[in-house]
Amino acid sequence: MRTFRIHNFGCRAAQADGAAIEGMLRKQGMSAAEDRADLVVLNTCTVTAEADQDVRQTVRRVHREDPQARILVTGCYAQRAPEEIAALAGVTWVVGNSHKIQIPDLIAESHYHGQIHIGDIFEQRDFLSAPVEDALGDRTRPNLKVQDGCGNRCSFCIIPSVRGRSRSARPQDVVAQVRQLAARYREVVLSGINLGRWGRDLEGRLRLPDLVRRLLDETSIERLRLSSVEPMDFSSELLRLMAESGRIARHVHAPLQSGSAATLRRMRRKYRPGHYEERIRLAREWMPDAAIGADVMTGFPGETEEEFDESRRFIESLPFTYLHVFTYSERPGTEAAGASGSVPVPVRKRRNQILRELAAAKNLAFRQSMTGRTLSAVTLETGRVALTGNYLQVQLASPREANRLIDVTIGGVTDSALRESSALPVLA
Repeated sequence: MRTFRIHNFGCRAAQADGAAIEGMLRKQGMSAAEDRADLVVLNTCTVTAEADQDVRQTVRRVHREDPQARILVTGCYAQRAPEEIAALAGVTWVVGNSHKIQIPDLIAESHYHGQIHIGDIFEQRDFLSAPVEDALGDRTRPNLKVQDGCGNRCSFCIIPSVRGRSRSARPQDVVAQVRQLAARYREVVLSGINLGRWGRDLEGRLRLPDLVRRLLDETSIERLRLSSVEPMDFSSELLRLMAESGRIARHVHAPLQSGSAATLRRMRRKYRPGHYEERIRLAREWMPDAAIGADVMTGFPGETEEEFDESRRFIESLPFTYLHVFTYSERPGTEAAGASGSVPVPVRKRRNQILRELAAAKNLAFRQSMTGRTLSAVTLETGRVALTGNYLQVQLASPREANRLIDVTIGGVTDSALRESSALPVLA
């Protein structure tokens, strides 16, 4: 096989895995193809039933359009349900997260269909990652995975059983990668499956602020952005560092899932609304203009109308600027999948819509509060849109060179973004 194509599904961590796989295949002498390829790698997600279905549909489409291509399915879905995937027509290899690092050797040594390579993910010690320089279609803000796996046991989540225990990239490796990226980019996004746990498995039991300080001290990167961090890991130390450094994006994303204490207990989350609120209000106090976002789930088993309303009122009371709202999806193998009190799907979706409308209102109010302000932003690939440090898109009055940090004066809002002021400066 001489050519390959990789299709990544899911989160930023999966994107980073895909970039690492691409690098390994290139070292084997293979080249990436835009269209048809000898090898098609599907790097999968399994966080919802819809994610699984998307993978199966993609397998069928690839096999229908190019029957000669060999299909290798890897990632979280492959780790969770290898036999299910192997039964699909056209699949040559199923390689779990436990064996991802061996993919080049597996395809070099094997010529047979139906091969499954799965091991105990909790024995995994290797750290697979490479910078993603076109993360989610954005080629000006590379994503760098610095942590993998998760030690939490949330009752709804399949990820620990397919990603394994928390593992951290060595700080010196992260520093070297960010140095290289800083020569070409203005902003780098640090990500992980459970980013706030970075360093705890390393010698000296380091913490995420330790890594961030090293990156600020030892690299020239102009802006670091942290992706999702669990609320119990948004320590005062980390928040203070974010507030005091002009090189860290004012952007706090702390998964909430529910504002009801009873629901959080059933979810096996490690905090309660009071603790979460204290962290969010501290972030707002120290960073008045920060983006503050959360993941929120509706329709978790046993969620009553009273619990949902409690959650809605809690969310309404906090200074969120955006929400990622998800409808609960049963995942085989999780504690919640067998729980009683299933919420009817139409009810889940209705609650989802209520929270989406609340999120839209909060985001509009936040954007309107930026009118007349001058914000720092990085220009995106088209040069017509920029992203501010506090996570708002700005429609530029005139195109700028992509991949530059600029100051933008906000003239107003659009349906979903900000609009740069087009007023000419007043001459003395």
